[in-house]
Amino acid sequence: MGHGSQDAPVRNEVELFFRDLTERGRQYDARASVADFDACVAEYARLARKVNNECVGIYDLRYGQSQAERLDIFPTALGAQPAPVFVFIHGGYWRSQTKEDAPIMAQAFTRAGVAVCVLEYTLLPEATLAEVVRQVRSAVAWLYRNGAGYGIDPDRLYVGGSSAGAHLAAMVAAQGWTASYGLPHDLVKGVAGLSGLYELAPLCQIAASEWLQLHADQTPRVSPLHHLPRAGLPMVLAVGGLETDGFKNQTEAYDEACRAAGLAVNRVHVPQCNHFDLLCELAEPQSELCRAVLEMAGRA
Repeated sequence: MGHGSQDAPVRNEVELFFRDLTERGRQYDARASVADFDACVAEYARLARKVNNECVGIYDLRYGQSQAERLDIFPTALGAQPAPVFVFIHGGYWRSQTKEDAPIMAQAFTRAGVAVCVLEYTLLPEATLAEVVRQVRSAVAWLYRNGAGYGIDPDRLYVGGSSAGAHLAAMVAAQGWTASYGLPHDLVKGVAGLSGLYELAPLCQIAASEWLQLHADQTPRVSPLHHLPRAGLPMVLAVGGLETDGFKNQTEAYDEACRAAGLAVNRVHVPQCNHFDLLCELAEPQSELCRAVLEMAGRA
């Protein structure tokens, strides 16, 4: 899993754990926090189809041996290559969703000169969470070594994700694992986390434990709050104003820990968004969130 574990300052335990398990389950039930979950997922699919119809894409490149270890690349126009790349990791509580509905930001980003890559990974509980972390790190390592053939600048690699994908992006941005892959310590040049889960211990006694299959004493190995990125790394963090306190507190805790560790955190406030439509802000070039991520990649 890498080294680099750190003693991060943690917010008041109640703010992440909540005293009552029923209440904790409600706080971390993203799907139940919106009245129109199916409509949100349908919007992802609509935006993804638009990308497929209007953007150049290279699909199902294999970065590993298992069936799920595939990625798609949406390159910039030839005149803008080699380009920085934004690697987006989908959410779905590590057990659902696919890369096919994930590249909704590709048109906005590629037009701004930033290539987009979306990853697939083996879903839980078929894989352990530690294995999923290994897979997404391997995907980024593959991009570093092979991306130049697809118009990507390996020295301008940014990662991001939503919900469980933000957890995985943060684990890619964490220190201590790149040396074992023969990669530079500053492989990742920036990270964007939307509605992320950064301390997993609160999930061990609620519904998510059914597929996470972790004991509380195992969670520090796979919790970004215990494996922070290097000082000075640019970071964009956001959580919807309409989300539950559970998800808001997760972002607050990670924000505070990263600032204390010397990261350059840009907190984007999106009071109008819930847990699912927050991601759609990345598809809108005029949104503050889209502009913040493009600015991080030097392409505002």
